[in-house]
Amino acid sequence: MESRNIISWTSIITGFAKHGFARRALEMFHEMLKTGIKPNEITYVAVLSACSHVGMISEGWKQFNSMYKEHGISPRMEHYACMVDMFGRSGFLVEAIEFINSMPFKADALVWRTLLGACQVHGNTELGKHAAKRILEQDPHDPAAYILLSNLYASAGQWEDVVKIRKSMQERKLIKEAGCSWIEIESNVHKFHVGDTSHPQAREIYEELDQLAFKIKEMGYVPNTDFVLHNVGEEQKEQYLFQHSEKIAVAFGLISTAKSKPIRVFKNLRVCGDCHTAIKYISMATGREIVLRDSNRFHHIKDGACSCNDYW
Repeated sequence: MESRNIISWTSIITGFAKHGFARRALEMFHEMLKTGIKPNEITYVAVLSACSHVGMISEGWKQFNSMYKEHGISPRMEHYACMVDMFGRSGFLVEAIEFINSMPFKADALVWRTLLGACQVHGNTELGKHAAKRILEQDPHDPAAYILLSNLYASAGQWEDVVKIRKSMQERKLIKEAGCSWIEIESNVHKFHVGDTSHPQAREIYEELDQLAFKIKEMGYVPNTDFVLHNVGEEQKEQYLFQHSEKIAVAFGLISTAKSKPIRVFKNLRVCGDCHTAIKYISMATGREIVLRDSNRFHHIKDGACSCNDYW
């Protein structure tokens, strides 16, 4: 570009951050500063998100502290949410709650929802309950809070609490968004839900999934049944895991595209932790690059490694 302004610089920094290329995002940020262009509040959201997405805590602190000291920008709620996200993804939940308690203003539902999501990932039920309570104090009809708390209880095997949460949702007529994944093949979009058998090639897809399951287990993959949110036996939980929509979409991509092409899958919700692990193994077993775009970020998976460095 002949002329670059704060909008174009922030856009490229955001793009690198969303794709998990934090170091490249920071390089762009420092290059922008060298040109004399001053960052704004949105630029710093991108910079802090970049640090959060790959667990760069020291760098994240440095950038957060530089906002006001170097550029006179007072951190807003979204900047604090980025910091909570950074601590949460890295498993530093105590530091996250301490950071929230040190905020100069009352944390909003976004901040608490960010913490609750981290509690689900890392299995901290007590702190998750605290975060959910704070969310529902501000928004009693927030379905995300109920769903995240229900999932947290399910992961901990607290099925009575799961039933209570689901009953509360029914009483408030709150609807859970159904998870789905889709993939575009030759200009046609193919959409899949959990356990989907409606596709004309369903038989071939599930045969591919069975073969993949066998291959990746031989390579060391161990199904994480904590991500199955149903009170059933372990064997059935494993079956449920391989019916997740993102796995189905990946399997369809494998049987429908040339080996030289990357597989690009989209999901409307956050990718399941077990699916993230399984897809890394699938990339090794097949030699394919797999790009997964979930509700939170892009995951570039190749040769068993993901651009998110597992801070998903």
